[in-house]
Amino acid sequence: MTRMTGAQALIKALEMERVDVMFGLPGGCILPAYDPLLESSIRHVLVRHEQGAGHMAEGYAHVTGKPGVAMVTSGPAATNLVTPLMDAYMDSIPMVGITGQVGTAAIGTDAFQECDTVGITRSCTKHNDLVMSAEDIPMAIRQAFHIATTGRPGPTLVDLPKDVLQNQMTWHWPSDDEVIASLPGYRPTTKGHPRMIKEAARLIMAAERPVLYVGGGMLKARAAEALRELVELTGIHVVTTLMARGVFPDSHPLNLGMPGMHGTATATTAMQKSDLLINLGARFDDRITGKVSAFAPEAKIIHVDIDPAEQGKVRRPDVPIVGDCRLVTEELIKAIRDLKEGGTVQPDLTAWKSRISGWQEQFPLTYEQSEPGSALKPQYCLEKLRDAAPEGTIVASGVGQHQMWSSLHWKFEQPYTWVNSGGLGTMGFSIPAAIGAKVGRPDRTVWAVDGDGCFQMTAQELVTATVERIPIKVALLNNSYLGMVRQWQEMFYDERYSEVYLSTDCPDYVKWAEAMGCVAIRVESPEEVEPAIEKANSINDRTVVVEFRTDSDEKVFPMVPAGMGNDDLIVHPSQQSIRDRLA
Repeated sequence: MTRMTGAQALIKALEMERVDVMFGLPGGCILPAYDPLLESSIRHVLVRHEQGAGHMAEGYAHVTGKPGVAMVTSGPAATNLVTPLMDAYMDSIPMVGITGQVGTAAIGTDAFQECDTVGITRSCTKHNDLVMSAEDIPMAIRQAFHIATTGRPGPTLVDLPKDVLQNQMTWHWPSDDEVIASLPGYRPTTKGHPRMIKEAARLIMAAERPVLYVGGGMLKARAAEALRELVELTGIHVVTTLMARGVFPDSHPLNLGMPGMHGTATATTAMQKSDLLINLGARFDDRITGKVSAFAPEAKIIHVDIDPAEQGKVRRPDVPIVGDCRLVTEELIKAIRDLKEGGTVQPDLTAWKSRISGWQEQFPLTYEQSEPGSALKPQYCLEKLRDAAPEGTIVASGVGQHQMWSSLHWKFEQPYTWVNSGGLGTMGFSIPAAIGAKVGRPDRTVWAVDGDGCFQMTAQELVTATVERIPIKVALLNNSYLGMVRQWQEMFYDERYSEVYLSTDCPDYVKWAEAMGCVAIRVESPEEVEPAIEKANSINDRTVVVEFRTDSDEKVFPMVPAGMGNDDLIVHPSQQSIRDRLA
């Protein structure tokens, strides 16, 4: 029987879980775990702030599907990890947080760098555990990874007192059966109810204005191929939420893009006018529904979700199906085929498709083009970035206007190429998440699209990218404002701009990026855009920051004002007269 310290057991357990990389920052209480790390097979990426470790773990998980691991010490380090944990919880990202804790005898005494990490993180993790015995470490790690990656994915946390890491234990690796037996209340449902699936197939075959409302759950379920098969079998149009971008190719003629508050007019209107919404792995988020009582008033609802808590939480479904989205979609395909082979005829969708085509022609995404000598438009910069990007490029965005423009104007053809903070809307997400994504997919080009407000929150992680040799590319859309807040103040607060101006020249982003070891390029006019992107794409051994000085007046359209229904959608001013005539 092998004897070892709790710290050695922790690192061995992580290796047994096939962890190849972790992101973290050492400190007093977690220090025992950093010693055996030296002899392990695990790569450790040393971050400059614990929040960065969490977002890197998220970015890694986004693009690989494997759980990201972040390890930090106690007290303020653990509280700095709370934002990424909450972000991962909202967006169903598999992540395991490991935190140090003061010695067991000191717990509850307000010892130096003590905090109730389990209590603090209880509401933002699927499961957390304060381990009080070194013998329990292997089981705690097995439970954390099992829960993070099964059912609805999400973050878990293991809190480890310093003396537990130092104490001796006898190594034991729990079997799968032992892990399942240790979690008697955790039995995720993966197979959908056969009767509900048949009823859903019947509704689909009867609908005249159906829309597939596809959420991030389809990506988590690895269901892109099943979705495409369902679409081609039924001929039903697809909308992909912010969290689902890439699950269905944007180039496909039945893809309507992103719906919701800042979605395309066609996607939002098609949902609103549908008679059947087939919700696959989405949660009826308020940014999609707008005013719930006015959302898709004539639509029956099929809702497929692995989390039973989502059924009826916002909109009561006519056909609720609890189960894994891929497995349910595959069974739904079989049920529809059975109906067709049995003689059931699907309604002619020609009239519905014609209406949708009309909306696409009348309300395409548009903006005032950047011309030589004119203000630089952020959409123009993103379109040029998109057009020059190698196949399979991964885009990680911050939160705000640049996030919406990225989702709208980039063309996502492959799954797992879009990394963003959807549910929590975490400013500062982009750069560390892009670093994590690059670690997970070193063969891919990774662009972080950021705003100047977001950039200033986590830009120190560019030092991590430089020192750890993780070359990403950053498109900094600098409009000198907290852009989305400014847009709301202009549109809904009578242009009373309160505390949104950041500064035009402070900081100097080129000098800042260069000080962190990056190549830096400033772009101030439309004619400089393409040469700058070409230069950035040619540099693959260093991180590159391209600062685009963009028009501060530019706004994101379409837009559904907060608290309003989707029928109150505001389109680009050049299209509003058409919209008014149709209303």
